[in-house]
Amino acid sequence: MRDAYARGEEDEALEPLALFGQDGQPVGRIEDGDYVIFYDIRGEREIELTRSFVDPHFDEFPVDRTLKAHFATMIQYDESLDVQVAFPPLREIDQTLSQVISEHGLKQAKITESEKAIHLQFFLNGKLEGPFPGEERIIVPSPKVMDYSQVPEMNVVGVAEAVLEKIADPSCDVIIANFVNVDVVGHIENEEAIKRAVEAVDSHIGQVVEAAEEAGMTVVVTADHGTVERWLYPDGAIDTGHTDSPVPFIVVSSDEVSLRDGGALTDVAPTVLQLLGIPKPEAMAGSSLLEDVSGATLDKQRVLLLIVDGWGYREEPHGNLIAQAQTPVMDGLSRECPFTTLEASGGAVGMPDGTVGNSEAGHLHLGAGRTIYSDRLRIDRAMADGSFYDNEAFLWAMRGAKRAGTRLHLLGIISFYSSHGSLDHLLALLELAKREGLREVYLHSMLGRRGEHPESGARYIEQVEKATADLGVGRVVSVIGRFWSLDREENWDRIEKTYRWLVYGEGGQVRETV
Repeated sequence: MRDAYARGEEDEALEPLALFGQDGQPVGRIEDGDYVIFYDIRGEREIELTRSFVDPHFDEFPVDRTLKAHFATMIQYDESLDVQVAFPPLREIDQTLSQVISEHGLKQAKITESEKAIHLQFFLNGKLEGPFPGEERIIVPSPKVMDYSQVPEMNVVGVAEAVLEKIADPSCDVIIANFVNVDVVGHIENEEAIKRAVEAVDSHIGQVVEAAEEAGMTVVVTADHGTVERWLYPDGAIDTGHTDSPVPFIVVSSDEVSLRDGGALTDVAPTVLQLLGIPKPEAMAGSSLLEDVSGATLDKQRVLLLIVDGWGYREEPHGNLIAQAQTPVMDGLSRECPFTTLEASGGAVGMPDGTVGNSEAGHLHLGAGRTIYSDRLRIDRAMADGSFYDNEAFLWAMRGAKRAGTRLHLLGIISFYSSHGSLDHLLALLELAKREGLREVYLHSMLGRRGEHPESGARYIEQVEKATADLGVGRVVSVIGRFWSLDREENWDRIEKTYRWLVYGEGGQVRETV
């Protein structure tokens, strides 16, 4: 891995590496009859790779039809997947913002780039796949590039044009749009590209807000979490991850409104409903942010909800790329319109206290209007009370491998804290494998740069290798950058590369030492 760093590679797009034995054959590949635990959480980027192993009709690229691997996943990635699920959904999230709008006979349009389509659809709708009656979904294709810093403007023009078209359509009562650039480009270590992304979004916010005002619409501008407003660690290293900063909340309205402080993302849906003159359902525990006004006194207007993805709020200019960019539109709206900030991380979005926000939790809480406890919190609590080690899906995989005389594979992200998983979850699985007396346990590790110091991946792999040595179970046999393995836009060439790495050992060969 350090040789790869020296060649200019970095964790996020690290080319696949596979361990090879003294006999010249790859070690620990996934074979017929083996059991796999894909221990990632979140799930939307894990579906494609899982499908390539468990879908009997999979035809996106050639796969070994004779290979039948038995999969368990940490959470439910997709209900159609033939897998055991360790932590299935607890209940359906009912009475979300889009559902309530639909039930009141209003038409709504959701507009974003393909890079964030799942957030504006699946997560905003309470983890429901299909649209509600009267809900239109407009997905503008994101540029097909390996590195969005090459095109930091992405397709903000296309999103803005689609929003403008819907503003001009008086039959569309609610528009919910997401400008993706700040979050997507913010995960790349390129300061100039990030500033261009921020400025492109700011400019197009100006276009759609102006058009919405002319059409007599009320506009709400907010975000799902922060990123580049805190781009540096205290030691000066670049932090490309999400943050625990609050996010802005602005209302542009012809009505005289004022906003209370102390809000969170859970208060956005009740506020939008009040602007629409729709009663808040009992299921929404959040409260409207509007002060000194009742729903009856507002002119019932069409509403545009703009989600400026990744736009956190922080006054300190040092290491704040939003403050350093030219943002006359957002600056003006913050000064001239009702403005407050919202909590968008930790307990406010159902995550462990002190943790950063993310797009999944952000959109889920924007739509739900109440706190939804995260899968991570459920898993951490299960580890704390010991029920993790009695989990039926984990025991099914481990005891199945032991009974059949096959191998167990642990597949997933390696990070101290990622929205896709945690090193602690992997270590707990290794502990359980030891308790169950498994002998052949192979680890296939995915790396990311988001929220990590440069070259953190090698340090994590060292930690894992030490843990396996101390436990006497498990072996790291594969490493890859998450760019290849965790995709959600049907970039099947990346998933094929990952599949062939897992099954055939294709990639850089790391020779086993005696």
